[in-house]
Amino acid sequence: MKLSQDFYNRDTCQVARELLGKYLVRVQDGLPLVVRINETEAYIGRVDKACHAYHYRRTARTETLFAPPGTAYIYLIYGMYHCLNFVTEPENEPCAVLIRGGQARGNPDFLAQNRYGKPLGQLSAYQRKHFLNGPGKLCKALALTRAENGCSLLGDTLFVCDRLEDIGLTTPAEDLLPFSIQEGPRVGIDYAEEAVDFPWRYLMGP
Repeated sequence: MKLSQDFYNRDTCQVARELLGKYLVRVQDGLPLVVRINETEAYIGRVDKACHAYHYRRTARTETLFAPPGTAYIYLIYGMYHCLNFVTEPENEPCAVLIRGGQARGNPDFLAQNRYGKPLGQLSAYQRKHFLNGPGKLCKALALTRAENGCSLLGDTLFVCDRLEDIGLTTPAEDLLPFSIQEGPRVGIDYAEEAVDFPWRYLMGP
């Protein structure tokens, strides 16, 4: 079933862990483009120097982080890559989970067309390996930009669900296997002083 607001209105690190293995759905032109989430990072503004809203810093860019839990926060980095985050914890408590990577599940040809301009079957081995293994790559495949910043994850165009059957698809057998959760420091935050070492990056393991 589609995740409710109560799912997001909890401890950010817990939400980041529990998002692993779930399905991110983006409806584009009536088709569900689906990615299984396999990597996340937690950002907690009240204590985290890596968070855009550290110490409750409120700007035009960070305003979405203060929105109700279950809101999409999408920002641009390096002037070219979009990053998708899910706002967590109570409203006005600036916290979010960055969706760092995933695996193609629903309508992969359309995901590949968005990402590379050609269907999945025409991708090279290198392109397949690096298809969705980064937040910017994931957003490009799902056609997500700043235009979707602030949209609700509780609606019908961008949401997360537990099973592919919830949207009329079939969950592959490999997705039904148990998995471990690996934890470690986050990526690309060398400026964040002591927060560099916070073990708030979560990956699906064997």
